[in-house]
Amino acid sequence: MRRPAGGRGDLPASVATIGTFDGVHVGHRRIIERVLSVAAERGLPSVVLSFEPTPREYFTRGTPPARLTRFREKFERFEQLGLDWFFCPPFDADMANLEPAEFIGRLLIDTLNVRHLVVGDDFVFARNRAGTVKHLHAAGAEQGFSVEQVHSVVEQGVRVSSTEIRRALADGDMGRAGLLLGEPYSITGRVVDGRKLGKVLGFPTANVNLHRRECPIAGIFAVRVRGVGEERLDGVASIGTRPTVEGVEPILEVHIFDFDRDIYGEYISVEFVGKLRDEEKFPSLESLTEQMHIDANNAREVLSLSN
Repeated sequence: MRRPAGGRGDLPASVATIGTFDGVHVGHRRIIERVLSVAAERGLPSVVLSFEPTPREYFTRGTPPARLTRFREKFERFEQLGLDWFFCPPFDADMANLEPAEFIGRLLIDTLNVRHLVVGDDFVFARNRAGTVKHLHAAGAEQGFSVEQVHSVVEQGVRVSSTEIRRALADGDMGRAGLLLGEPYSITGRVVDGRKLGKVLGFPTANVNLHRRECPIAGIFAVRVRGVGEERLDGVASIGTRPTVEGVEPILEVHIFDFDRDIYGEYISVEFVGKLRDEEKFPSLESLTEQMHIDANNAREVLSLSN
């Protein structure tokens, strides 16, 4: 998959979609599958248009909702799904103030040279969210592109959305989050050097910096790790600030069961299978270590039931 640099994609024509695509959940995948299908029928490249930061992050500034997927994770998912291009211009004051006609002209016509556009049934765009599908149809009739809306996916009577997934994660309901995502919720990142306190306590960990302003989950989890060899590896993970040892910045720490290898610098993906408990502060390292043994045993049990 290609990611155009600068302001133009250099595309002779395209089949495209637009959105934030946070989480790349089953609703997003239905849209992307339609893009891929039409692109294949017409022999055109498939394109997704998104923005960095997201519009909601830009407008809420200090208190945006926690992201489900970072930019790199989103890019990798698009690549796995088979999209040809990922166009991601900066969302700034100029972009925020585009009127619907300007948005269509600059992005859809001049940049993507769109021939067919696929959007969700709740799609709005441009300044003050004034752009609607009616604007797209009118522009398409003039500029020679067609527009298609894809209905939302409904699971257990609820429309699948990034907000609903955040709610499930906040409740510790990893099963429901995975159902809405179409796969277990995961966080990917590079293993970094840490304080090695876990190793001293008998639980060596692979530490992953979160690189996000706010994380949608916190606590202790049963996990599976990808990226270390061909197989998924079972483990237990903590995600939080480590209050017992006076931690400040949130970090993901993963203890992989029956594993003794140096993986510093490697890029891993951690799948969250089940939540064991919330993070808490212990009175001593001894009591923390005792709880870590309990967590490890509980994680093994959860993982044995999820195979």
